[in-house]
Amino acid sequence: MLEKPVGTEFNALQPNGLAPSQRLHIILLGVEDVKKSARFYELLGWKRSPAGNDGFVKFDMGGYALCLISREDFAKDARYETSEGNGFSGVVFIYLAKNPEEVPRILAKAVASGGTLVKPATRTHWGVAGYFKDLDGHLFEVDYEDTWVFSEGHRLVVDEVNQ
Repeated sequence: MLEKPVGTEFNALQPNGLAPSQRLHIILLGVEDVKKSARFYELLGWKRSPAGNDGFVKFDMGGYALCLISREDFAKDARYETSEGNGFSGVVFIYLAKNPEEVPRILAKAVASGGTLVKPATRTHWGVAGYFKDLDGHLFEVDYEDTWVFSEGHRLVVDEVNQ
């Protein structure tokens, strides 16, 4: 994932940051072999979303998604040097922000609440994203991308993408 530095509007950590709605949109699993893992879930009877691709497989879980990505690519994006031996679990919970300005404000709220900033809001290939860890080291990503489609209740519509 190509990263570009973002302007100061995404870098400031304000203690009064915005709390995310009480909803998660994606559970992302870093796997050794995306194709093999996707096949495993398909054999369980789960239907693969046509909105994914060979490198980012999505399964609709009813308003949120279970997604598979290369463990190595995922570790690099989350700023781990390698995917092994450094506490990288290969699992992240993702909150999809409603707009790019929401990303740094939610990260700031997580830090003000005692969490640890792992990756500040960064402009990426697809939008703006950053990571934080909770008090026990569980990894969360706050992400904004134009491609995601939501219902009126801000539930993820997994099988659709904005073009």
